[in-house]
Amino acid sequence: MKKLLLSALTLASFTSAIAQTNFFTKTCYRGAFAPAPNEMWTKDWAEFDPQNKVYPAPTVTISANITSNTTWATGTTVFLSGVIYVKGNSILTIQPGVVIRASKAANGSALVVTKGSQLIANGTATAPIVFTSDQAPGSRGVGDWGGIILLGSAALNYTTGINNVEGLPVSVDTEFGGGTTPNNNDNSGSLKYVRIEFGGYVYQPNKEINGLTMGAVGKGTTLEYIQTSYINDDAFEWFGGNVNAKWLVSFRNLDDDFDTDNGWSGNVQFGLVVRDPNLADNPTVSTSEGFESDNDANGTTAAPQTSGIFSNITLLGPLRGAVTNSVASGYRRGARIRRNSGLKIYNSIFMDFRRGVHIDGTLCEANANTGVLKFKHNIIAGYEIGRAVEQNVTNTFTNATTWLTTTSGNDTLLHSNPSFSLILSSPYSFTSGDYRPTNSSIALAGASFTDAALASVTGTSSNQSAFSVLSSTCIGQGSTVTGTANFVASSTIAADYCSFSWSVSPGVTISSTSAINPSFTISTFGTFTIYLVVNDGNGQNSMMQTVTTNTCLDVSVKENSSLIGSVNVFPNPSHDATTITVLSNNTDAMSINVFDVTGKKVASPVNNQALAIGENKFQLNIEMLTNGIYFVTLSTINGKETVKLVVNK
Repeated sequence: MKKLLLSALTLASFTSAIAQTNFFTKTCYRGAFAPAPNEMWTKDWAEFDPQNKVYPAPTVTISANITSNTTWATGTTVFLSGVIYVKGNSILTIQPGVVIRASKAANGSALVVTKGSQLIANGTATAPIVFTSDQAPGSRGVGDWGGIILLGSAALNYTTGINNVEGLPVSVDTEFGGGTTPNNNDNSGSLKYVRIEFGGYVYQPNKEINGLTMGAVGKGTTLEYIQTSYINDDAFEWFGGNVNAKWLVSFRNLDDDFDTDNGWSGNVQFGLVVRDPNLADNPTVSTSEGFESDNDANGTTAAPQTSGIFSNITLLGPLRGAVTNSVASGYRRGARIRRNSGLKIYNSIFMDFRRGVHIDGTLCEANANTGVLKFKHNIIAGYEIGRAVEQNVTNTFTNATTWLTTTSGNDTLLHSNPSFSLILSSPYSFTSGDYRPTNSSIALAGASFTDAALASVTGTSSNQSAFSVLSSTCIGQGSTVTGTANFVASSTIAADYCSFSWSVSPGVTISSTSAINPSFTISTFGTFTIYLVVNDGNGQNSMMQTVTTNTCLDVSVKENSSLIGSVNVFPNPSHDATTITVLSNNTDAMSINVFDVTGKKVASPVNNQALAIGENKFQLNIEMLTNGIYFVTLSTINGKETVKLVVNK
């Protein structure tokens, strides 16, 4: 009887690991979110209907500056009245779940963390910390209060290395920057799972503060999972410094979403922007952009140059799926990079802005031509006809579109036909949007972290993927070896891999090339290969396992017995001489071989001898055999027959 035996297999695996100290996590998707079934990182802590959110009544009023270490404990609701400074190298600690309701009547209530002091506001996904208006649900509006201001001692490109927050009185309490001895490792605290709503109070004409204002904040500061909503100015603005941030949300704010100035050189990854068609700045004062970036207000060559990096940002502009929609007149671009900025944006999605990107001015065009400014591997979609790129009348680009799509390996995809609506799953619900790529989205691929500026600060956690093959051991004549190949991604980070596929060598049939654990079959002898190819943020990784099939002998079964006849061994069990009796129906030549339980041939008493019709007897000398189980096989051109022999001396 023919059987197939699957050889023992080891686990095949690969590991892609880069130092944990680096900032960017590699992805192979573009935009802020991995595809389903991965959850959006906004789950639980973000709020997309803050106008109607019910918040608890205040339990404590804060109306004086904080000059010593202070804690606002879980269960507390703070009524913030006036501009409150955390000063004197003090630390304000806010515990998870605390709500801070800022007074609208107090004319610009705000929280200002001065140089040398810290704000430690670490909420959780299920207990975020919320800064919001004191007004009742349905009555809240942009600019009800100020916002949060963090001031540090890192570098910025003002002449003296020091400046003051606009709109507030000039004093040591509003000063930021390290002067001639900046500290780029400065630590202004830690904000995690924090929401900032209805800020942007106008302190002076055209001098509002932002949802989160960062003045020369150093990279010792932690900023993660922060949402700003309905802000009367910018969502996030960086004035110099080099602080990093991850997982930022800008929701229905008025002016710019990410505003970078005065030599900011940090990194940001994973951000969501959602714009409201009816909320934009007054175009006679300022146009509303997704990104606005200057080196400084006068566009000089002052150092340090604004050179921060953004990657994996999803921006939903005001057009919201129809390029003919009416929007507030202040809306302009997904990104406006101007005034000698060297900003760099990668792997992001710009949808539904009237205009896509504007590299504005001679100095910025020169920065783009020399690689100081970069806009690469992004998607621009759903813009007004002919306005994917805005180009100055006098410019140094031969063609700005060509620069975006081809120059210096820039693989940016421009996309304006109606299928742009298939990029994201359900992006046009304000309260329950799904901003993950669709199953057929162009955003599922095309990300790249190979650009030198990005690669120098790119890292990911240990990403180990492996597969093993599980199968049955012995299958009879006319059957097949069957098994299951299992793909295991051992890391818990959703971005670890985006796609994988199976392939097999000839002789193997596999049930699916894309299932996590497809089944396979092998129906013949030999050595075969099963391949797994995984595409992740580190590129393409290939693994393989070989499967060897061979004979496996077992209990007696007649095969083609009408042609072979029958075989018998006596005595059995045997302890002395043994007789093999063959009753044959023909005169075919035959051989008799003896195998041990491992399949090794240990004796050949008959070799290619003609049979007589009827009874044939042969002697088997078992003196050379040890006690155990053996298999005696009769082979002819018509097939085989096997019988088990037990030796017990």
